[in-house]
Amino acid sequence: MSRLFASVRARATLAATLVVAVALVAAGTAVLLSLRSNLLGEAGTQAERSAREVATELAVGTPYADLSLDVDDRPVQVVDDDGVLVAASEDLERISGTGVDAVKPRPAASPGGEDDDADDDSGESLEPGEIGGRITVSDGSATIDGDTEDYRFAAVPVKTEDRGTLTVYAGAPLSAEHGAVNTALTVMLIGFPLLLAVVAWVTWLVTRRALRPVEGIRREMAAITASEDLARRVPVPGTHDEVARLATTTNETLAALESSVERQRGFVADASHELRSPIASLRTQLEVAAAHPELLDLDGAVADTVRLQRLAADLLLLARLDAGERPADARVDLAALAREAAEGRAGVRVRGDEGVVSAAGSRGQLGRVLANLLDNAERHARSVVEVSVRWDGDTALVAVTDDGEGVPAADRERIFERFVRLDDARSRDDGGAGLGLAIARDVAVRHGGTLTVHDAPAGGALFELRLPGDRAGTARDM
Repeated sequence: MSRLFASVRARATLAATLVVAVALVAAGTAVLLSLRSNLLGEAGTQAERSAREVATELAVGTPYADLSLDVDDRPVQVVDDDGVLVAASEDLERISGTGVDAVKPRPAASPGGEDDDADDDSGESLEPGEIGGRITVSDGSATIDGDTEDYRFAAVPVKTEDRGTLTVYAGAPLSAEHGAVNTALTVMLIGFPLLLAVVAWVTWLVTRRALRPVEGIRREMAAITASEDLARRVPVPGTHDEVARLATTTNETLAALESSVERQRGFVADASHELRSPIASLRTQLEVAAAHPELLDLDGAVADTVRLQRLAADLLLLARLDAGERPADARVDLAALAREAAEGRAGVRVRGDEGVVSAAGSRGQLGRVLANLLDNAERHARSVVEVSVRWDGDTALVAVTDDGEGVPAADRERIFERFVRLDDARSRDDGGAGLGLAIARDVAVRHGGTLTVHDAPAGGALFELRLPGDRAGTARDM
């Protein structure tokens, strides 16, 4: 079990660490992309500013030799309509990404241009002295005075009076972008593992603390299993969380199990006691008959055998009920069943509503209930036992009334316990084993109904069996 808890802690720690790792990677990627985008945008803005400054000089007719091409040591190219480099930064040794690889300018073949109304490469129609608004941005590299760097280039078109349409390429270094991105990536590569280690450590400690009460419950359950002492209970933590509810439910289960075991022990003891008498009586009669055949009490032996058979049948039915056997789902006519149970019994009258009063269940088990109720009523009645079957709303009601002394209010629940008989002076042969009413209530409960006892209106006991029915469905079936 300790390995199980360690596994739970490990899985929880791994899951939390993975979730945080995925979140950190997603957040870090978003930060890096945003940082790079912002820095590239800034570099593009700087390159455009530099290109527009040179374009402004060209627009006012500044000669190539007087252009401000070496400001801040940034690469600048001026290209005419034919793609010929006409001006460039002085220390420019190599360049790529602008579409013009030349670094040494040469005079244009036809200064002033041949078509003043020609459009520039961006598709804009410019007037002389006008700078284009459409800026083209590209990435490349350049070597200036022996230093090679990556640059973002901006291309700005400008229309001149005497030199036609020119394009100014100016670059802004990407070293700041590379440096910032690399620095942020380095921080993430170092900081994220440390942060994940902290998350894993904290999750491990918190999970261990959360599972500590579960380990206490496990140890106590192991001790209960080893000692077979169902009176013990597991500790309930004062956290009022899921673990506390688990401990409470475990204790309730232990209490129910203890009660069930106690009932089972009592049942076995009572059954053994009840079986002992008829078996002993039958054995005595057989031993006497073996020694003195003329003294054989055949009627007594048969009576003891029948009593033993009934008791065994009652115990078997109770065992099946305790095992949770579900009753059949057949439709049972309770009035017909009552008449069948009362047949052959002197002084038993059956009356009921017109039509069929039915309930779903096992005909055999419900017949056993009625037989047990009639046996009990006959045992206590002075002269008359009455059975009535009727509808009470959608509930099928079977009432068994006798004119005996009734059941004291204090004993109206106790009589449904197993092996309980209120009249201890009554002989066992007349009183039975005290299982009839217990079986009747168990069967009623298994059928979703109830069995209760009250005072009869004319005196005596009134047993009411209520079972769920379908009055409308029964009427349609008729």
